[in-house]
Amino acid sequence: MSRYDGRRNPSKKAVALQYEAGEGAPVIVASGMGYMAEKIVEVASDNGVPIYEDNSLATILTQLKLGQEVPEELYKAIVEIYVYFLHFDPNQGKKTAAPKPAADDSQKKRTEQEE
Repeated sequence: MSRYDGRRNPSKKAVALQYEAGEGAPVIVASGMGYMAEKIVEVASDNGVPIYEDNSLATILTQLKLGQEVPEELYKAIVEIYVYFLHFDPNQGKKTAAPKPAADDSQKKRTEQEE
């Protein structure tokens, strides 16, 4: 039996998306909870991939299958993440928190990682 070291959060969720220009929608390339989520975030961070935190969106995206395209209903949230990454400055740190969403009641929640 492994001992709890105080650092792991079993409710943490993470999803990695990949988008190729000319393709349809972004695709789920990694998804996990708990330890797996921590590893996804660690690998992304180690490789300079910006990390966007949004508990609600992570919860939704972790329910999708690997290789599945992001559904059209989530396009707006995903586009906002990509726009956010356009302004990502790797010199300011590799982990970024989600900005406050615009005052749009139809799309209040975003995610890529949940703690």
